Amino acid sequence: MNNIIVIVLISCVALAQCNREPRFAPYIFLSKSLDFKLVEFHKQHGINAFSLAFALSDNGACKPSWFDNVPIDDPTIVKEIQAFRALGGQLIVSTGGAGGLYLENWCHSVQELTAAYKQVLSVTGATGLDVDVEVSLPLDVVMGALVAIQKENPAITVSFTVPTQGDDYGMNDPYGVDVLKSAAAHGVNVDVVNVMVMDFKTSKPGRSYGEAITKVGEFSVQQMAKIWPQKSEIELYGMLGLTPMLGLNNNQEHFMQSDAQAVVAFAKQKQIGHLGFWSINRDKQCRKVSPKFNGNRVEPDPDCSNVQQQAFEFTDIFNTIFQ
Repeated sequence: MNNIIVIVLISCVALAQCNREPRFAPYIFLSKSLDFKLVEFHKQHGINAFSLAFALSDNGACKPSWFDNVPIDDPTIVKEIQAFRALGGQLIVSTGGAGGLYLENWCHSVQELTAAYKQVLSVTGATGLDVDVEVSLPLDVVMGALVAIQKENPAITVSFTVPTQGDDYGMNDPYGVDVLKSAAAHGVNVDVVNVMVMDFKTSKPGRSYGEAITKVGEFSVQQMAKIWPQKSEIELYGMLGLTPMLGLNNNQEHFMQSDAQAVVAFAKQKQIGHLGFWSINRDKQCRKVSPKFNGNRVEPDPDCSNVQQQAFEFTDIFNTIFQ
């Protein structure tokens, strides 16, 4: 019996797969349930995990809903989730994001936020909870709720999705490093530090976006080492997540297929813990003849990548992480 326990423990360490986030989970944006085809994506492209974006405050209340105040238990969404999970699919629920009302800012106590998180996890059956930090949050409340969730169910993984400062720096400080320091101080078991490697300028002329993203990853691990000094470099890379934005980024940079290949190669080399991208809704070529402009800027389309590509080409590239 002791030998069996030792073997299991060694397997967990070697594979980093015991009670942890899926290795690859693209974001899927939920609003009016458009393109919410988890089962189809699973069958056609072999995707076994998704990050559901985003669980938000329902109209300024401590009540979770999807974007556009779609009920968290919308029957169409729940039916698709249940069908996907029946096929062995795994789900992460992401809160926060770039827009909308954060649950974390409308649930004013640890108890309230814990209850909201529990409702989201219960409805979706998700095994991971991701806090996407792009605004200031009441960190004591957030961390208290996450500790409570993990205490009640240690199998729930917790990740933080945080912005990039630059490829010569790593994570942003206020919404990245400072948040992680608070998590460590409160005793949150952080499974993945998911860096949004998007919307930043490369620091060197001629550097591809793919190479720049790998540099962000390296600097982020150095930042993480100061927060968790007891962890080895291998363990820290096992905690690292990278999530680029497909095609045209908001700052007019482009993440192309060659960049995706470079990121996957880096992920394999370093054995990073998690890969995602924003978003599977955008993983296709735009049908529109002309893009939408905001002044001199091209607005990234929420439903396509604004670059030439085959449908779900990025998905298929990222999915080679398992090969």
